[in-house]
Amino acid sequence: MADILQEIATNLYDGEDEKVAQLVQKALDEGMSPQEVLNDGLIAGMDVVGRDFKAGDLFVPEVLIAARAMQAGMDVLRPLLAQGNVPTVGKYVIGTVQGDLHDIGKNLVKMMLEGAGFEVIDLGVDVEPGVFIEAVREHQPKVVGMSALLTTTMVNMKATIEALEDAGVRDSVKIMVGGAPVTAAFAEEIGADAYAPDAPTAVEIARQLAE
Repeated sequence: MADILQEIATNLYDGEDEKVAQLVQKALDEGMSPQEVLNDGLIAGMDVVGRDFKAGDLFVPEVLIAARAMQAGMDVLRPLLAQGNVPTVGKYVIGTVQGDLHDIGKNLVKMMLEGAGFEVIDLGVDVEPGVFIEAVREHQPKVVGMSALLTTTMVNMKATIEALEDAGVRDSVKIMVGGAPVTAAFAEEIGADAYAPDAPTAVEIARQLAE
């Protein structure tokens, strides 16, 4: 039984999306639970992808291909997970802040978070503070992630945190920031709870914050 889970993880790592979907279905047909296939097949595979990306053995294009394979497996599992009320690690709201249209980094973090078992609510790009507030009220996530790729839009991270405070919802979530110009010192300065320099680190920190 464990062999098929290893096969899922290996094919996911190699970006074989059709093969991953077939193997996930096969594992289910053989009587494995959706939770087992998710944790020991898909999430296990993405964990290795994250580790090797961090170590410099994989690059963004390869991670995106692996994440696509993970999504193919999730497409098979998702209806079953929903039926069984399988708990997620937690909800995570993510968006690129107002004025910034960059989304490659955000999308990579989103896919890796989903690969780690989070339910991700993606607000897209150029997200106004009010939209973050609405999302926190509606979805009640454990973590809110903000991305910025321009030094000129970094200030909108601070504006969004202040807006969450004014709306009375800041204390109900952990806030994580990231993006090329963002630093740990800046994150501390604006009152964020955490900073992640890359997608695998974002997943590690998100897991800690969601506990």
